[in-house]
Amino acid sequence: MTQQSRPVYLKLRDLIAAAIIEGRYKEGEMLPSVRAFAAAQGANPLTVAKAYQQFQSDGLVEVQRGVGMYVVRGAAAKLRSAERARFISEEWPEIRARMRRLQIDPAALLEGAQA
Repeated sequence: MTQQSRPVYLKLRDLIAAAIIEGRYKEGEMLPSVRAFAAAQGANPLTVAKAYQQFQSDGLVEVQRGVGMYVVRGAAAKLRSAERARFISEEWPEIRARMRRLQIDPAALLEGAQA
């Protein structure tokens, strides 16, 4: 599934996951409110709520009623591991095949040279 054909809530989920992995939303910190995040992204609050619900279902955030959602301890490591596995199984084969077609030498690429 291409990035363009993915549902909006999954695209929003990817943005939040990246922010957690990169430490912009640290473990123990509160995520932006659904309304604030929706406004910042130009998204429907119900769509953002669906993305947040997936994080809660996956055990990556916990809800404090009347306060907000907090990133749980270990969320960044769990997300990084899942993203790494998804990259290796879904994205890497396509990248590797494209490199072969374009005759890009991985060693030269890693050295920063133009292949």
